[in-house]
Amino acid sequence: MSLTLAIVAVIGGLALLVWSADRFVEGAAATAYHAGMPTLLIGMVVIGFGTSAPEMVVSAFSAVQGNPGLALGNAYGSNITNIALILGLTALLSPIAVKSSVLRKELPILVVITLLAVGQLFDGFISRADAWVLLGVFFVLMGWSIWQGMRHRSDSLQDDVDVTLEVTSMPLKPALFWLVVGMLLLVVSSRILVWGAVDIARMFGISDLIIGLTVVAIGTSLPELASAIAATRKGEHDLALGNVLGSNLFNTLAVVGIAGSIHPMPVATEVLWRDCTVMGGVTLLLLLFGIGFRGPGRINRLEGAGLLAIYVAYNAYLISQVVKIAA
Repeated sequence: MSLTLAIVAVIGGLALLVWSADRFVEGAAATAYHAGMPTLLIGMVVIGFGTSAPEMVVSAFSAVQGNPGLALGNAYGSNITNIALILGLTALLSPIAVKSSVLRKELPILVVITLLAVGQLFDGFISRADAWVLLGVFFVLMGWSIWQGMRHRSDSLQDDVDVTLEVTSMPLKPALFWLVVGMLLLVVSSRILVWGAVDIARMFGISDLIIGLTVVAIGTSLPELASAIAATRKGEHDLALGNVLGSNLFNTLAVVGIAGSIHPMPVATEVLWRDCTVMGGVTLLLLLFGIGFRGPGRINRLEGAGLLAIYVAYNAYLISQVVKIAA
């Protein structure tokens, strides 16, 4: 593949990926609503986890093609992007108040799961056994989410989802159509994106890990960015935060778990000391901001600017490594 064709594949694949992911999540949420699923459960499971469908499909294709670095970089890079870029940017637009009791419970769970994922990397390898552990924890978490969604009859996250579903109400037939078509287009666009990204990495001698942490991670996180900004501008802060928490939990457990079960992954040492350090650091900061030990949980503009600064510094370092390799 020529460089021009590879770049077109990446840009076109990302554009189609973002559009199809949006259609898929809207269709899935509307279908679940018509099926009588509680709106809190829709917010926690369908919307929260559904926005990570791009990461899941891209990482699965990467693993099948024997590019585990791209799969791992996509998952961990998306986690960093979700917290540092997306929540940082949305907090600058409007400070994010954390009112939902469900989300306040999910914050420490995300920290514990991040520690579990990092702990698996110390031997420099994600085996199929490691992957199945991640998937097992994911299914337990899904069960807990369903139980929470059925048990809590009143929560601020539910109020946000109620408003969103009322505004974007979709009849059942179109909802089913976009659920199926959105998923099919996700598969096609992910295949195109991985194809182009791997070829660009090979042409320039860049590791597929770096490509996954930067270009692919940002691209697959665009659905979360769009939904977070839209929700925050409407004052639906818990929905914005819930999307990010659900996405990061899904990325860490299901995305890496599925990729690792398909193709066991060797893990470079820099993933542990560089990428996992940043991922763990911003996750811990999110916990401290969200719990709000000195008052109500809230990500203010100053804290949002701090998260953005971390994201810029991290990506500047990655780019400097690419320039050093190219030189």
